[in-house]
Amino acid sequence: MNNSTTKPKKKIFAVSLALLGAVTSIPLAGLHKFYLGQPLWGIIYFVIGWQNPMGRIACAIDIVLYLAQNQQRFDQRFNPHLIVANNQNTLPAQQMNEIATALRELEKLRQEGLISEYEFEQKRRQLLT
Repeated sequence: MNNSTTKPKKKIFAVSLALLGAVTSIPLAGLHKFYLGQPLWGIIYFVIGWQNPMGRIACAIDIVLYLAQNQQRFDQRFNPHLIVANNQNTLPAQQMNEIATALRELEKLRQEGLISEYEFEQKRRQLLT
């Protein structure tokens, strides 16, 4: 799935699903893990919670962990595409101007034949990362 179309995971929804797994009598442990994109852990929670309380205990621990972490930490773990998108848009104006100037100079060197197309592309990628 493309990261640009991935909907951000909501912490409150993950906590709610974990709470469902912790308190219900039917085995729902692990639903929050499926929601957060960790299906292997979801299966493990479901299997260990089928016949014993370990799945519920694990869900309760996850509730505490999710509530204890701030939104930025939650996004780092479960919404990394948001962090990348936010970081791409936070370059200072001066740094953007310097990159644009360097790209124009590189283009001029390429047009004058002083650097090859391959060298131009390598330098361009270096500047943009």
